[in-house]
Amino acid sequence: MRSPSAHAGHPRWSKLTSVSIALALYFASAGWGSAGAQEQRFDPIDEAADNRDWQTYKSRLLNALDQKNRKAVLSAIDPNVNNGPDQKPGVDEFRRRWDIDDDRSPMWRELAKAVALGGAFVKDDKGRTLFCTPYVAAKWPTDFDPFRFGAVVVPEVLVKAEPSSGSRTVARLGYELVPVEDWEVADTTAGFPQKWTRIRVPGGSGYVPEEHIRSPIEHMACFAGQGGAWRLVSFTAGYLPE
Repeated sequence: MRSPSAHAGHPRWSKLTSVSIALALYFASAGWGSAGAQEQRFDPIDEAADNRDWQTYKSRLLNALDQKNRKAVLSAIDPNVNNGPDQKPGVDEFRRRWDIDDDRSPMWRELAKAVALGGAFVKDDKGRTLFCTPYVAAKWPTDFDPFRFGAVVVPEVLVKAEPSSGSRTVARLGYELVPVEDWEVADTTAGFPQKWTRIRVPGGSGYVPEEHIRSPIEHMACFAGQGGAWRLVSFTAGYLPE
C-alpha cells in the first residue's frame, strides 16, 4: 500500500481527514489487501430503495441541495449531528465547518454525490442501525486496498488513452473496482474544467472522468430514521460514527 504521505498535497485527497488515513491503515492491517484481480465487479447497492419514507426524504434533500436551500438542508440534519472526531457535534458546527452560507461550499456537491449513489444499512458502535451513503464506502470489499482502488459507479465509461474526451478509447468499464494511479489529472486542453482519474487497465494505463469513479474513503453520509423521520446524523470522510 502506498504511504498516505504520497497523497498529502493532492487536490482530491486533501478533502480527507486524518481519520480517513487512520481508518484505511486499520483496514489494511486487518486484511485489506491489494487483491489479486485487476478488476472486480461491484454493482450498485441501494438497500433503502423500497423505503418510501427514505425516498421522500432523499428527494427533498437532493432538491434542497440543488437549490442551495439552507433552511431545508438544516432542517434535514439531526440537532446532534456528528461532525467527526475532535469536532463539536451539532448543527451550528456543521454549518461552520462546511461554510454553507457560501454558495461555493463543497457541501452542496459532496453531500448530493454521496446521497445520489444509494447506500446500505450498517450498525454503529452503539448498536444503532444507520443508512449510510454511498454504497461504495458502506459495502467496500474487505480484500481491496482503499488507497489503491476505486469503484466505477456508472454502467459504462470509456477509458481514454489520454486525459481528453477526444483521445482514443482503450477500454470500456462499468460497475467495477479498478486500480487507481492518480485521482485527479487535468484535461490536456488548457483551461478545460474536466478532471480525469488515471487507472490501471490490462496493457497499461487509461483515463476516466473523475465523476465516474469514487474512493471508499471520500465523504460518507449516515442517516437515522425513527418513526419515518429521517435525519442526517454524520457526514465525514471515511468515518463511521461512534
